[in-house]
Amino acid sequence: MKLNQYIIGGLLAMTATAGTTSCSSSFLDEELTTKYSTQYFETPEGLESLALSLYGNIRWHFGYEWAYGITLYGTDEFTMGADNTSECWNTYDNRLGPMNCTKATGAANNNCPAMDALWNEMYYGIASCNTIIAGADKIADEETRNRCLAHAYFLRGYNYYRLTAQYGRPVLQLEPATGVVRNFRQATEEEAWAQVISDFRQAYQLFKGEEFTYGKGITWTKATAAHFLAKALLFRASERCDGFNSATKESDLKEAIEACNYVTSVRQLAPNYSDLYAKWDGVDCATEELSEILMAAGHNAESATQGRFGNRTYNYFGPQFGAGFGAGWTKRGVWIGEMDFQRCRPTEYTYAVYDHVNDARLWKTFKTVYGTNNVVDASKGVALGDPAVVMILNTKDDHTYDNYTFGANVQNPTFKDDAGRLPEWKAGQRQTETTGALTSKPGQWIPSSLVLYQNGQYVAPKFTSKTDGTVNFFAGINKCTDGSRTAEKGDAHRDVTMARVAETYLVRAECYARLGDYAKAKADIDVIRARAQWKNGENRSYYVDGSKAFEKNALYANNQAMYDNSNLWMNTYYLSNPQQPVTTAASDLTNWTWEQLPAEDEAILAKLNVTSQKDRAIQFILNERSRELIGEWQRWETLARTKSLVARARAFNPEASAGVQDYHVYRAIPQTFIDGLKNDDGSDLTAEQKAAWQNPGY
Repeated sequence: MKLNQYIIGGLLAMTATAGTTSCSSSFLDEELTTKYSTQYFETPEGLESLALSLYGNIRWHFGYEWAYGITLYGTDEFTMGADNTSECWNTYDNRLGPMNCTKATGAANNNCPAMDALWNEMYYGIASCNTIIAGADKIADEETRNRCLAHAYFLRGYNYYRLTAQYGRPVLQLEPATGVVRNFRQATEEEAWAQVISDFRQAYQLFKGEEFTYGKGITWTKATAAHFLAKALLFRASERCDGFNSATKESDLKEAIEACNYVTSVRQLAPNYSDLYAKWDGVDCATEELSEILMAAGHNAESATQGRFGNRTYNYFGPQFGAGFGAGWTKRGVWIGEMDFQRCRPTEYTYAVYDHVNDARLWKTFKTVYGTNNVVDASKGVALGDPAVVMILNTKDDHTYDNYTFGANVQNPTFKDDAGRLPEWKAGQRQTETTGALTSKPGQWIPSSLVLYQNGQYVAPKFTSKTDGTVNFFAGINKCTDGSRTAEKGDAHRDVTMARVAETYLVRAECYARLGDYAKAKADIDVIRARAQWKNGENRSYYVDGSKAFEKNALYANNQAMYDNSNLWMNTYYLSNPQQPVTTAASDLTNWTWEQLPAEDEAILAKLNVTSQKDRAIQFILNERSRELIGEWQRWETLARTKSLVARARAFNPEASAGVQDYHVYRAIPQTFIDGLKNDDGSDLTAEQKAAWQNPGY
């Protein structure tokens, strides 16, 4: 999305005003203009500029390690790779507390996400929103005034949504601060959710339909506000709020359904799941303007407007393919749209939650093949452009590979072409979406490979090239890969999707299930599952990701061979499903009932010991959210909302299981904030007063 970088400041507890960078009124204008005094924001022009600047606040979420630490770690979906930068957020050990975890207090390095990072940044945006809301009557033109107010109420609601989802009891600062303010009242969680819902309702009423006010691209609209209004209402109707939501639960669910109805009436799903992420081919491409995308953190490649927080998310999901496996068959670089920082390693649950044969989302999301771009070995028949790093995502009941010897530093097996069922790879002959190279030399030797299961046991964590036993070899997801980078460790510039219509369907399905209308819940879920099926004519062994953007990169001409050899556009579908014949037929994911869920779901629910119809429905929807929304920056809050965090982390995340406790459905209130507070008379808080501010358990 084309977007200026607006740097908005505002401190909740320490300052009344903040330095601000403004811009021209055009959303497409890339010119960065000068700083204004705070008096500028008392004018209609200044307030409009401030409303435009609110888009910059959401970039922060994806600018560093906190992107995954506070949203994905410590859940059922992801655990750590070999890098333990944010370890305490996954293990819930005593370093995850009110104090920021630093190298001095036990962090692996100085990049560990701070407990106060989200807290501080959300209040920066809230301060700007309060300025707009308080001064909106200075804007004479009603349409402009409503546009500014809609944006301000929406971002304030969103920021308080994030604060309340994480911390439970924030400070509700609803007016611009004057002077140095250090005495605040902590809201109850009930009050906080009421404010979030109120702000989203205001935004929903004020937005003028689906008019993209500030230019081409996906900006906030009435559907964006409706989606988050529904999410906030569902949160208040969920288990974490059971202490106060009995009077509002039913009405909240019904209102959430109505909000979802608006979204699905004006916005459409992308036709194919791969349209959303895998086919991204460059900054400001058509993928970033899909109707399904309701909210995104916008980025561009203009150096003057990138700001401090570029998109760093491409770093976090890949295995250590570059240096970790044997002779370094695949050298990393900008031509591969990811780095191998190995932060987020999928759990067994994450692979097992999919139907490996019929659910195309697995094969359109997980990267399972890296090509040989750096080393050749004629004695073993390995040429540039052959598969070098291969992950076979087989299932627990598959025994094809029980007797193979796999690994990163051992002689790997050759894969025979038996009965035409395995994909046949040929150096330099890449797959295409509808047709592919399914014939090649039998017996291809693979330098580095792994499987998920041998002899019915989950063995994937044993595959590592690390001498300390930590796992750096796994199949990661591709939702952030970005071949537009101009330096190996340079910031990426693709937008980061924050909300889309597929989630709206799942929110509405959960509301229906909670109200006991299981037929309507299934209908909504099946809209998502029907999109997830293989389409007639699709090549199931085809794979693509955002590395494709490198074809538009200025570096492409001198690196085309490296790019072609690295990205073979193939997956391990047939190796992972060795009994599946080669086919381009459509599949079906809608043949299930509430009484007999898909086999993969029944196995997961059995491990969670879920029996009642309502609980089975909610847990099934949580599984469907994994399949559809894997890695989309919200799993921790979803599990906290449903109070499923502890059970699922203990069942499916071995590194989190020992540390996670019931009180971890809330984060600690940052000690840096508490220590800065004063009483009304200017005196310091007592130890008892400070303890009252803190969430139980910390």
